[in-house]
Amino acid sequence: MRTLKEDQAGAFIASLKKRASTSVYEDEIQKSVRKIVADVQKHGDSAVKKYTEKFDSLKLIRLSVSAKEIEAAARKTDDKFLKALKLSAARIRAFHERQKEKSWKFAKDGITLGQIIRPLERVGVYVPGGKAAYPSTVLMNVIPAQVAGVKEIALCVPTPDGRVNPYVAAAIKLLGVREVYRIGGAQAVAALAYGTRTINKVDKIVGPGNIFVAVAKKLVFGEAGIDMIAGPSEILIIADRTAEPSFIAADMLGQAEHDEMASSILITDSMIMAQAVEKELAVQLKKLKRKDIARKSLNKYGAIIITKNLDRAAEVANQIAPEHLEIMTRTPSKLLPMIRNAGAIFLGKWTPEPMGDYSAGPNHTLPTGGTARFSSPLGVYDFIKRTSLLDFSKAGFMGLADTVETFADVEGLEAHGNTVRIRRKNN
Repeated sequence: MRTLKEDQAGAFIASLKKRASTSVYEDEIQKSVRKIVADVQKHGDSAVKKYTEKFDSLKLIRLSVSAKEIEAAARKTDDKFLKALKLSAARIRAFHERQKEKSWKFAKDGITLGQIIRPLERVGVYVPGGKAAYPSTVLMNVIPAQVAGVKEIALCVPTPDGRVNPYVAAAIKLLGVREVYRIGGAQAVAALAYGTRTINKVDKIVGPGNIFVAVAKKLVFGEAGIDMIAGPSEILIIADRTAEPSFIAADMLGQAEHDEMASSILITDSMIMAQAVEKELAVQLKKLKRKDIARKSLNKYGAIIITKNLDRAAEVANQIAPEHLEIMTRTPSKLLPMIRNAGAIFLGKWTPEPMGDYSAGPNHTLPTGGTARFSSPLGVYDFIKRTSLLDFSKAGFMGLADTVETFADVEGLEAHGNTVRIRRKNN
């Protein structure tokens, strides 16, 4: 963990952007991912099975997971988890229902214009499952698609031991997803994008994954849509002298334990607060089961940045454009208008980031690596398509004909202009 003054933070911020880019890995990984994707595109199921055996040590007879298997696995969970799952699912659905868009149109001067909103027909959801279980990922990726009205959802989750994790299975069962495949990695992304004998191709692929999954999504973009290229997770906390150091340290470590590439940053205008948080980090770190991972994360991508005031803290935060931004100041809402770039904003000391990870309602699939400057959290809008509608009466056509002809002539597109001239001539 380093402590930096604002004028020393530039190089550190640049290192964060570099760490988040998949281009860092392309020389080592892209060749192998490209080979996998091409192999699956050409050989379909047999290639998917081959790479599943190679990477997951699992020899597949069939790719799909039956409803009976999902039911049996889900029964292994306890009532406490099922209660939490149902509550979280309800909150996530209620939030995303508010994101729904409607088709619209208006008419003026003989011209009717509008926009048609339709859901995507078929979507692929990728749920990581190699080292851990992520039922929350099932909720966060499937529910917005369902709210949007997507008819077909194909879910892929790797199962290295051949069995679907009970908690993931419970989430799948609760949401009623019927098409589930026991595959992961680049081969799963390729299967969703290009289709195989078993898996029909999808219109869009969503969901997080490791670097192989991220590079595969990047390679298949165009054949299918993707949500985003997710990088390592990150949190940035803006705090003043009124904040509670133990809360800040806990929230930073909550991000650092993800993996060694995760980033945890505190920006404060108080040197006393900076020192107190540094001490708290040392105390809390010793008690963590994943302390080695968290320590490496803090040492490489963690920082405490000292600014002269909170206005400058907000500006540095905007430069970083973090995935998660917590504001722990005397009056957090006063700083909110200054924040332009963040995936999700958590106001006040009672709003730690994990509330958003699991149960608050907003989506936890967020832009990382500074991409919050131009992209948004996953939402219902990711599962719809918008089609423009134009309907001209004769009077409407005549009223705009001169303008269109003028543009066509200026741009040297004679045939464009002729589409107008011939109609006027035969009026």
